[in-house]
Amino acid sequence: MKRRKFIQSAALAVPAGIAGMPNLSGNLKETSAPAFKMDYAPHFGMFKNSAGEDLVDQLKFMADQGFRSLEDNGMLARPKEVQDKIGSTLTALGMRMGVFVIEGGDNWKISLATGKKEFLDKFVATCKASVELAKRVNAKWMTVVPGYFERNLPLDIQTANVIEAMRRGAEVLEPHGLTMVMEPLSDNPDLFLRHAAQTYLICKAVNSPACKILYDIYHMQRNEGQLIPTIEKCWDEIAYFQIGDNPGRKEPNTGEINYKNIFKYIHGRGYTGVMGMEHGNAFPGKEGEMKLIQAYREVDIS
Repeated sequence: MKRRKFIQSAALAVPAGIAGMPNLSGNLKETSAPAFKMDYAPHFGMFKNSAGEDLVDQLKFMADQGFRSLEDNGMLARPKEVQDKIGSTLTALGMRMGVFVIEGGDNWKISLATGKKEFLDKFVATCKASVELAKRVNAKWMTVVPGYFERNLPLDIQTANVIEAMRRGAEVLEPHGLTMVMEPLSDNPDLFLRHAAQTYLICKAVNSPACKILYDIYHMQRNEGQLIPTIEKCWDEIAYFQIGDNPGRKEPNTGEINYKNIFKYIHGRGYTGVMGMEHGNAFPGKEGEMKLIQAYREVDIS
C-alpha cells in the first residue's frame, strides 16, 4: 500500500504546528520505497513531472520515494491557506520542514552590512513574521543572507553591523526555539558573506543557539574547497547542510564532489539534521527525476 493512498483522507485534517520532531516510525512502514538513511529534503518542482503541479501530490510523491523532509525557500511569500495545507500534510506524512528564507530585500541589495536602520528594522520585522510561519508549518530553521558588500565601509565595520543584526534577529527567534542559519554564497562576488570561517566568526560573536551556519556544499566547493577539513573546523556552529554538485549545481554524481565520502563523514559526526537538496535536475522529465532519486540511493550512507 502506497503512503500517498494511506494518508489521502487524513492529510488535510491534521493540524499544523505540532511541536517537536515528527515520529517517523509509524509512517515509514507504509512507504513504497525504503527511507533514505540521511534526511534529504527535496523542494517543490523537483518531481513535478512524476507528481503533477499540485503541492500536496508532490509531497506525497516525495514520501513514497523515501524522503522525510521538505525545503521551500519561498514559503514566507505563500498565502496562509497554502502554508496551512503544507504544514498539515507534512505532519500527516511524518515529514520535517527544512529551511525557508527570511527575505532581506530586492536581490540581496538591501544589505545588513550597511548598518542602516531601515534595513535592520525590516529584517527584525521579517523575523517576527517568520515565527508565526514556523508555527504553521512546524519549522525550526530559516535561511538568512545578509546582503551585498558595502564598498564605502571597512570590512570590520560591516562585520560588526551584521553581528548586531544577527543579535537582533536571535532575540526574536531564540525564545521560540528557532534557528536562523546564515548561508555564505558563491552566486555573486558583491555578496558580503562568502566563506565558512567568516560565518563562523559572526556566529561565535552573536553567541546564540538561534544563529548558526548553513553549510551549502556546492557554494563552499566553489568558494574555497577543502570541504571536510572546513566542516570539521566549523562543526560546532553548523546547524544545516545543503547539497549540489559542481559544476552545474545538480544532484550528486554529476560533478566533481565526492558526496559519498562527505555524507559518510557528516553522518559519522552524529549529524541527524536535514540535508537540503538545493539544486536542479541534471536530466529532464520523469526519467530525469528517477535518475536523481537513484543518485541519492548511490551516495546515501550504508
